[in-house]
Amino acid sequence: MIKIKRIYESSGDGDGYRILVDRLWPRGISKGSAHIDVWMKEVAPSADLRKWFNHETEKWEEFTRLYTRELTENKPMLLDIKKLEKEHKTVTLLYGAKDTEHNQAQVLLKVLEKI
Repeated sequence: MIKIKRIYESSGDGDGYRILVDRLWPRGISKGSAHIDVWMKEVAPSADLRKWFNHETEKWEEFTRLYTRELTENKPMLLDIKKLEKEHKTVTLLYGAKDTEHNQAQVLLKVLEKI
């Protein structure tokens, strides 16, 4: 099972293996209190795409299309996440965005579900 969660929410036993999928470290979170197992910033949207999107919901559909393309070009990283899912049974993708519906973790989850 792969699920998503804001890094600002409390960690729990049900999170399993915790992967931070942001390119930038989340503001206000210390590395000690983040309770992450790995930081996969390479799977996050490119800097150009992240800056262009700027969490503007009117750009969501185009962001989803462009980020999905970036992800499909990074197949080994996606396969690494699927391998971690097999090893740990539960993987939680952590993100820092305030918008829980329009963020890269949502797109990443949908792409991973198709593998």
